[in-house]
Amino acid sequence: MPKVKVDGVEIEVPAGATVLQAAELAGKEIPRFCYHERLSIAGNCRMCLVEVKPGPPKPQASCALPATEGQEIRTDSEMVKKAREGVMEFLLINHPLDCPICDQGGECDLQDQSVAYGRGGSRYHEHKRAVTEKYMGPLIKTTMTRCIHCTRCVRFSEEIAGVDEIGALYRGETMQITTYLEKAAHHEMSANVIDLCPVGALTSRPYAFEARPWELKKTLSIDVSDATGANIRIDARGREVLRALPRNNDDVNEEWLSDKARFQVDGLTKRRLDKPFLRRDGKLVQATWNEAFAALSTLNPGASIAAVAGDMVDCETMFAAKALVGALGSSLLEGRQTGMDYDTSSLAAVNFNTTFNDIETADAILIVGSMVRWEAPTVNVRLRKAVKRGAKVFLIGPEWETTFGGEFLGEDLSLIGNLPGHVADTLSGAKRPAVILGGAALGRGGLEAGLALAGQLNLVRTLEDGTAWNGFNVLHMAASRMGGLMLGYAQKGGIADLAAAKPKVLISLGADEVDYTKFADSMIVYIGHHGDKAAHAADVILPASAYTEKAGTYVNTEGRVQFADKAVFAPGDAREDWTILRALADAFGVSVGFDSFDQLRAAMVASVPALGVEGLADYGAALPAGGGSASGAIAYPIKDFYMTNPIARASATMQRCSAELLHGEEFAEAAE
Repeated sequence: MPKVKVDGVEIEVPAGATVLQAAELAGKEIPRFCYHERLSIAGNCRMCLVEVKPGPPKPQASCALPATEGQEIRTDSEMVKKAREGVMEFLLINHPLDCPICDQGGECDLQDQSVAYGRGGSRYHEHKRAVTEKYMGPLIKTTMTRCIHCTRCVRFSEEIAGVDEIGALYRGETMQITTYLEKAAHHEMSANVIDLCPVGALTSRPYAFEARPWELKKTLSIDVSDATGANIRIDARGREVLRALPRNNDDVNEEWLSDKARFQVDGLTKRRLDKPFLRRDGKLVQATWNEAFAALSTLNPGASIAAVAGDMVDCETMFAAKALVGALGSSLLEGRQTGMDYDTSSLAAVNFNTTFNDIETADAILIVGSMVRWEAPTVNVRLRKAVKRGAKVFLIGPEWETTFGGEFLGEDLSLIGNLPGHVADTLSGAKRPAVILGGAALGRGGLEAGLALAGQLNLVRTLEDGTAWNGFNVLHMAASRMGGLMLGYAQKGGIADLAAAKPKVLISLGADEVDYTKFADSMIVYIGHHGDKAAHAADVILPASAYTEKAGTYVNTEGRVQFADKAVFAPGDAREDWTILRALADAFGVSVGFDSFDQLRAAMVASVPALGVEGLADYGAALPAGGGSASGAIAYPIKDFYMTNPIARASATMQRCSAELLHGEEFAEAAE
């Protein structure tokens, strides 16, 4: 490890570190616009200039300069100060004075650094250049006159997202950043360029002119649009959520977020259920809470009751429903709404065991029945990293446009047990082989065949460096799935077992993907937050809280337990789910053992201790033997990336994305 001096203080830095990284290790702040930790080095903004000896007597860009033994780095000399002032002056020559009307105001790197490192005025009086307006789709608002050509957006699209949609045209003073042919950015990670842009050139179109950052209350939360459990921050004003932003978590989503997770939040205020409803004479009629519970208290279901959990439900709600159903003498619980019935006796067999971090180090990957780009966009980013490191990827399922290459082998599940020779050889010879089963591969014997393949390939092994490796992975799509399986929300025959039992009462916990025609003889009590599919089938609607309106525990597809906080209050008469289930217990005349949220969480942790510890739950490394054969054509369950849950379906932004980006509809821009 080389030793360098930073402003007179000697430190050791890792081999391969840059001068900028060395300065930061020494606690020195280095301004930058183009440099980003997760992107390649461009070295084109020149804001990170420092003085380095030995070397030429001039400032040098620290982001692109390797730190070597014996260097003396000055970050505070008069030369450096004057150089940074000069760079900032050049950057501001053409930058418009838009700060009062710019959405980046208050969280703008250019504002902050011009105050900290710039001069007090400008010596330039010529006209500023203007750039014609660009169009990057319904999510990204562009004002390219503000662009300082840092190229972060270009590098993100090419390196992280893997979609070459943004680039630079022309040269010198006439250079412009744009999408090719000035079409909308189509990929499902496109809006991350909003966070990356250090100025106000790329901002959020749905959030335009809504609020300033200092007006917002910021709450730490977990995304529920898929099963990866991305860490997010909810920004709200009053009772309205205005935006969701990614939080940095290297183990889960790094600092990226899918477009759906980011922009579905405007659906939280649309089509909301804010009052109880009862079905009378075939029609849903508005009622009070007392009337709803009075009607339910006459049912007396006894043990003839079941509960089905939706895709976005927190663990506390599922545990409260389990306690209620159990108190009435029933054990009919299910969370796999669409009818899947794979074996859940071993949670290690249905978990993403490799973890998101380690899948990057796999050297041979077989993906079965998963369109990863839509089912888990942030995992798709990890797969691109694995391929960049030399991993070979093979896919079984209908072809889709991958961003990491890969070889499609066919569409039938039978290929799991009959891999082509070169694929079998590659996986057998790999040091870190991995298999990923998607939702479309779990049924019709797919899971059992996958486990048998795991045994043949010895996916659970000890590596040469002594670390454990488990290359068997299941990629779920529902945020509630792993938590539900830990709490027992799985019947041997899936939801068909619930239908066969013909329960007198079916409690639906935000379960909008169930075929309720199978429960025609049951009283359907819907506890949810949107007037979506299940609300139309319900006999009783009890309005509940969305994920931003309650605290909760979520477990992602790799078995990682995470906690979310309450950001806003639910609208109207809607209540938190656990309070509704607690009141239902009184209506049915049973005791569930909790009267507060703290008591509920304590009871849940006592029942399943892993749910009380943030981090990866231990399901063990041993996998069942598997066996049997799989067959049948694979069909991916997600047909429209932007319309997968009730919140997204209620979102005007997601509706426009679906119409414009997937179905090719054109939207005329209104004249001012």
